[in-house]
Amino acid sequence: MCGIFAYLNYMVPVKRQQILDILIGGLQRLEYRGYDSAGLAIDGGQGECQDNILIIKQKGKVAALQQEILEQKDIDKETPLLCHAGISHTRWATHGEPSPRNSHPHRSDDNNEFVVIHNGIITNYKDIKLFLEKKGYKFESESDTESIAKLIKHLHSCHKNNGVTFQKLVAETIQQLEGSFALVFKSTHYPGELVATRRGGPLLVGVRSKVQLATNAFPIIVSGASGHLLETHRHDSLLPTLVDGTYPDGKTVHPLMKQLSSDCTDGSDAMEYFFSSDASAVIEHTKQVIYLEDEDVAAVCNGKLNIHRATLDDSNVRELITVKMELEQIMKGNYSTFMQKEIFEQPESLVNTMRGRLNYEKGSVVLGGLKDHMGEIRRCRRLIMIACGTSFNSAVATRQIMEELTELPVMVELSSDFLDRRTPIFRDDVCFFISQSGETADTLMALKYCKEKGALNVGITNVVGSTISRETHCGVHVNAGPEIGVASTKAYTSQIATLIMFALTLCEDRISMTDRRKEIMRGLHELPEKIEKVLLLDERIKEIAEELIHERSLLVMGRGYNFSTCIEGALKIKELSYMHSEGILCGELKHGPLAMLDPGMKVLMVCTKDRVYSKVLSGIQQVIARQGRPIVICNPDDNNVHDMAYKVIEVPQTVDCIQAILTVIPLQLLSFHLATKKGLNVDMPRNLAKSVTVE
Repeated sequence: MCGIFAYLNYMVPVKRQQILDILIGGLQRLEYRGYDSAGLAIDGGQGECQDNILIIKQKGKVAALQQEILEQKDIDKETPLLCHAGISHTRWATHGEPSPRNSHPHRSDDNNEFVVIHNGIITNYKDIKLFLEKKGYKFESESDTESIAKLIKHLHSCHKNNGVTFQKLVAETIQQLEGSFALVFKSTHYPGELVATRRGGPLLVGVRSKVQLATNAFPIIVSGASGHLLETHRHDSLLPTLVDGTYPDGKTVHPLMKQLSSDCTDGSDAMEYFFSSDASAVIEHTKQVIYLEDEDVAAVCNGKLNIHRATLDDSNVRELITVKMELEQIMKGNYSTFMQKEIFEQPESLVNTMRGRLNYEKGSVVLGGLKDHMGEIRRCRRLIMIACGTSFNSAVATRQIMEELTELPVMVELSSDFLDRRTPIFRDDVCFFISQSGETADTLMALKYCKEKGALNVGITNVVGSTISRETHCGVHVNAGPEIGVASTKAYTSQIATLIMFALTLCEDRISMTDRRKEIMRGLHELPEKIEKVLLLDERIKEIAEELIHERSLLVMGRGYNFSTCIEGALKIKELSYMHSEGILCGELKHGPLAMLDPGMKVLMVCTKDRVYSKVLSGIQQVIARQGRPIVICNPDDNNVHDMAYKVIEVPQTVDCIQAILTVIPLQLLSFHLATKKGLNVDMPRNLAKSVTVE
């Protein structure tokens, strides 16, 4: 749950100030992944003296690191550097409290011979640390990552007389690591080089070149466990590179950074590489990216990128992909926060989710990512939806309609609990893995478990190229657009729409479902327009937030399809305002929750006109009987609710299984206004990060 960003320029003259700006800019794009501390490492020294690594770290947000850099007076920021490798990191703490000493990059020793940035958790770091301490290494932080930096130095000491390459050194290092990680290494022993690798954590490489690359496929170099080259797939013509440091005209240029001179290359060899946890950090520089797979070791040496593996996987190449993301999509525009922008983008994001898939006039739904597997899905024993947090709530929102339309048993599982129980999985099960980022650690572990059991695995994600989208047999991209705010909003409603479309696809050949299917499709077709009407309630919800801001606890009650709104709304209130909030099933009121009601206590309730309408009305009466004050989200002109409620929020009526999309938006707005009125950062709530890449 940290952000990694690294930049390497080769034969591209870049001032150190520009390098710092690129690294800081990358961290600012990734700050939603962690914001309790930040740091970077660049080559230090003055002018051409670049024989040491300078590390700058600071507690707090990236802005604090930026200020710390401004105060550095002894850095030569103006000399153009032809080759330079810099790494940077924004942290979400797992081992050790937020502080400069626990921040990344972590170093191998006082001379900064090796430095590393890390996203993930090393589960055997204590064993590595104990081993290294016996060898005389002194540790200065509480982080698990420091053991990696010292381990690679130890291995280098063992192999330095053998001329070991940086890539082989990293490959041998990760063989000793257990857990999940995305890593980028830099070293004084290998100037102008970067090596990156991953196992479980997201990592991509952006490529920018002034010349056309010969191919978009990067062949894999297969190396054995010992690091010796077993089989080589060379691509000498793929990227411009030096041969033994010599140009065709016979002139030799040292690969280290140096001042721009008149006899340097004309630019045909110029290359730039960007290593990042997320494409959003590189798109302002390049849209050409390579998504690394687990156990890949990507090394840049002399401006040339090679990707190594101990063994060949399903593919012998890594494709250079063009990212279809625009810079404007990750900018706030006229909104004060990303969350506010993303809430108000929901009419558009829902249209994008359904575009090209749902044809209301023809009555058809086509999910291209599932097309080749629909026969197998229809023959399955049961459907299992596995997710965490908000994605889990989207599964709860659609379980009922999934059961109704497919007539199959549908299970909804929290990823962590699913694994803890070692849930029985069979070959004729279909398992859905739902994740906004596609990198959620618990969900990925559940995916690995289900793959071993032989089930058909389906991914529902919002990030093209994410691990879940690559590791599942098939899937659907929800296409909600980039979501920067930590608290998910538009991805949640798009996940619901995607799962409903799946249910519609599965029942398309059932005559008995024809009328119901048409009703739901009409509801989806009308949905964006109705969301626009809900968003017009923003000022009214803001007024209600002013009244609720001093409450000690907010209970959110409902049942049926709207139960998902209750648990998701309560989650948003907790995430953003730090108030206690709980989503409660109205049918369970008499079994305990009524004891929490104090006289005059305000209670949020969701009561729309569906099959459980009368039962929710009964729940409202129970709250009133205990002198509670219900604030009810209901449909227009509902006199029954108006007569009983303390306040009402009216949302348009739609088909029952879609109503949860409309009823959750007022609670998204409410949580937003509660947080802003408290002066809290709604995009980066404390102790949380966007992409949960650790268990």
